Amino acid sequence: MSNKHGNLSINSDNIFPIIKKWLYSDHDIFYRELISNGCDAITKLKKLDLMGEYTLPDDYEAKIQIIVNPEDKTLKFIDNGLGMTAEEVEEYINQIAFSGATDFLEKYKDKASEEQIIGHFGLGFYSAFMVADEVHIDSLSYQEGAVPVHWECDGGTEFDMTDGSKEGVGTEITLFLNEDCLEFSNEYRAREVIEKYCSFMPTPIFLSKANAETEYETILESEVTEKDTVVEHIVEEAKFEEQEKEDGTKEQVEVSPRQEKAKIIKRPVPLNDTNPLWSKHPNDCTDEEYKAFYRKVFMDYKEPLFWIHLNMDYPFNLKGILYFPKINTEYDSIEGTIKLYNNQVFIADNIKEVIPEFLMLLKGVIDCPDLPLNVSRSALQNDGFVKKISDYITKKVADKLAGMCKTEKENYEKYWDDISPFIKFGCLKDEKFCDKMNDYILFKNLDSKYLTLPELLKAEEAKKAEQDEEGTAVDENGETVEAEVVTEEANDDADPSSETEEKDTRKTVYYVTDLQQQSQYINMFKEQGMDAVILDHNIDSSFITQLERRNENYRFLRVDADLTDTLKEEGSEEELKEATDTLTETFRKALSRDNLNVKVEKLKNAGISSVITLSEEGRRMQDMMKVYGMAGMDPSMFGGDVTLTLNANNELVKYILANKDSQHVPMFCAQLYDLAMISNHPLTPDEMSKFITRSNEIMMLLAK
Repeated sequence: MSNKHGNLSINSDNIFPIIKKWLYSDHDIFYRELISNGCDAITKLKKLDLMGEYTLPDDYEAKIQIIVNPEDKTLKFIDNGLGMTAEEVEEYINQIAFSGATDFLEKYKDKASEEQIIGHFGLGFYSAFMVADEVHIDSLSYQEGAVPVHWECDGGTEFDMTDGSKEGVGTEITLFLNEDCLEFSNEYRAREVIEKYCSFMPTPIFLSKANAETEYETILESEVTEKDTVVEHIVEEAKFEEQEKEDGTKEQVEVSPRQEKAKIIKRPVPLNDTNPLWSKHPNDCTDEEYKAFYRKVFMDYKEPLFWIHLNMDYPFNLKGILYFPKINTEYDSIEGTIKLYNNQVFIADNIKEVIPEFLMLLKGVIDCPDLPLNVSRSALQNDGFVKKISDYITKKVADKLAGMCKTEKENYEKYWDDISPFIKFGCLKDEKFCDKMNDYILFKNLDSKYLTLPELLKAEEAKKAEQDEEGTAVDENGETVEAEVVTEEANDDADPSSETEEKDTRKTVYYVTDLQQQSQYINMFKEQGMDAVILDHNIDSSFITQLERRNENYRFLRVDADLTDTLKEEGSEEELKEATDTLTETFRKALSRDNLNVKVEKLKNAGISSVITLSEEGRRMQDMMKVYGMAGMDPSMFGGDVTLTLNANNELVKYILANKDSQHVPMFCAQLYDLAMISNHPLTPDEMSKFITRSNEIMMLLAK
């Protein structure tokens, strides 16, 4: 081939400044591009061998070598793939594998900084010019009679191409780094970048430093292979030690046998794992391998709870492993990592267009060769195929969780407290996932027993049937009364005086959000044989609201949302109304709260003097306020939502009712109000100070 000097066939001279400045958001990605090209060349050569169009040497070992040279400020990428002829260099390099550079300039000059457009026009090789002032290519094609070719370009639009001197089949690319990018010739920086992008590429990758001192290792002579360079043969004689026998005599005992060893030049160790765990069939993977892979990839030494191995060949190719990590924090502080690969080549972390948003809380890897290696985010957003992948991943996760609940209920329960934020977040974000998981969401009751929603509702129906069958119950005085069923009809908030108001026939699931704070209400429930579930996560309020919206057969009420009839005795309506009117006036005056709602009921537990109830709607409004940074607000700001219920069976309430004009009654009223509040939510520092002072005053009264 005669020497050739020419212009790269580009329609504009400013393509290289654009490549350097905008094409890639991460400059280190040139490593991935050049190593990927080498892997492709090796893969193609192997295919030619399989097809009988080329015969690989018997000692052929596919490999990619990267040689850093900080002294010369160069980087070399060497592969033993199929190589290129001068004609192929002309086609693939000189003509830049895209048409219409002007269109490229117009389309991407404003967007390229924020979008990954790698490879849209076959520009992978040219990523080298982001870090290099000059690039050389030396290549020898596998084709019989091929002549080596040498190509070089200094980052302008001109190139020089001549016959080369390369001896082995393959390609060697040399980068002469610019002053701003010398870090990439540092061996440790190179290792860091290669491990970031190329940890699982299918061809072994070796990194070395030019002119580095030779390193050696010692192995057994029997382990030496033809590939090893033996520097020295070493014989270690057997070692003996004098030991005393039982009869007191001594003897020489061999403690180390004679060994023949060889000192060899240290064998190179690839930086990558060419056969990652996700590429294997799940049946061929052990639990320890899954855990070791998790530790290696995510540097997380807390064992994952469990994992899901994705393995699909049709209608698209997708493999991967998703891990459910163990967490001890609230869900909004969890940061997962889902690494996306294309044929074992790393693309990016957490590409939300491919991976369902709620799974971003997990850790894992997904490899989908059918996805383009280099693609813009906007293209992904509009790709129906990508949506199918996302839907498939969602389905597989739901199937795995549902299967665990059916066949491994004990393990599923053990994991539940850790995985529930993931699942509930998924239900909020993905309706299809919610549909699949609806019957496999667990609720822990007051006895720490885990129940699914169908099991909860079934248990309540069984309780109702049992009470209906009994028909009657016996009250505290031994009198027969009609049995009451708390979940028969959820009509607690309805006005009993309104005959035209439509009755709420939904089943009620009671819940608690704080076992300590709501202990008074919990005790009241337990005394009457009632149950509730524990929903103490900050995602639960949104989650149960969504469940109610999707199902009209039930609703959720916190235990302090109202006092169910089961907790109360029958009483004279006229008597209770008279007491309510009197005590409302007394408490409003004592507390200086003109809008305070007061209700008087006969609670079965006479030891309880007062309770605060906040309607479910009002309390959920409070939760929403917390989300928007308005926590710590007084429930009374919601006006009619807050009710102070006084127990007509309690002696202190009876005293206040009978002695409303006593000088101590205002103090007692304030104390009862605060006691009720404490059982509902923490007092403010000022309220707590007043409560403590008042408690001391009351004790002083008793001491007199």
